[in-house]
Amino acid sequence: MSGGESHHAPPDSNFRGILLPFKDMRKIESTIRAVIFDMGGVILRTEDPSPRERLAQHLGMTRQALEEAVFLSPSSRLAEVGEISEAEHWNMVLNQLGVAEEDRTTFRELFWSGDRADYELVDWLRKLRPYYKTGLLSNAWDEARNAIQSRFGFLDAFDVSLFSAEVKLRKPDERFYRLILERLGVKPEEAVFVDDFLLNIEAAAELGMKAVHFRDPKQALREVQAFLNHHSGQVLG
Repeated sequence: MSGGESHHAPPDSNFRGILLPFKDMRKIESTIRAVIFDMGGVILRTEDPSPRERLAQHLGMTRQALEEAVFLSPSSRLAEVGEISEAEHWNMVLNQLGVAEEDRTTFRELFWSGDRADYELVDWLRKLRPYYKTGLLSNAWDEARNAIQSRFGFLDAFDVSLFSAEVKLRKPDERFYRLILERLGVKPEEAVFVDDFLLNIEAAAELGMKAVHFRDPKQALREVQAFLNHHSGQVLG
């Protein structure tokens, strides 16, 4: 589904108080014109780690080692930039782990089964439109778009969604950020970017974007809202 983006951020859906901050937004002239989110570990998080823990135990390894094999292996990096397919990447990983051919489909299904989409966060993003443009920027393999849309169905919340394998660029490559800015029609200083990996945040900030390091939903949305409030000249809520 997605590579290089560990789905480990702690779940926290208790942020209803900042989900409805947008009153009289047609009157607002903001220097911020776009909000761009990462996917894995941010919108899509592994809230139930037990399936991966069971898989790892069966293989005689830790969950961390299993996740590193899947997300941080050389084949994962190749799949993230479209050099190999997701299927080829999984075959390499499962060969290395010694998973029998007949067990591989079930293995992959179980690996992703603890993932949950944060629909309150998605709804918050939907409420930004049409007053702000919204973007999704994800290091992900070539099957990600179809898999995400069929299982979770949240891609319509974004004006532009870019998956690294589709454009052969990955974060923190500056060109990947510039591509989504171009497609959204905004300058770096007109965009807020949210990601759970510090390296990706630093790259965005260096480019001139307003950057928020995601640690949990409530914290991230407060920081994004602070940028929106500050750069609109009034408090939205």
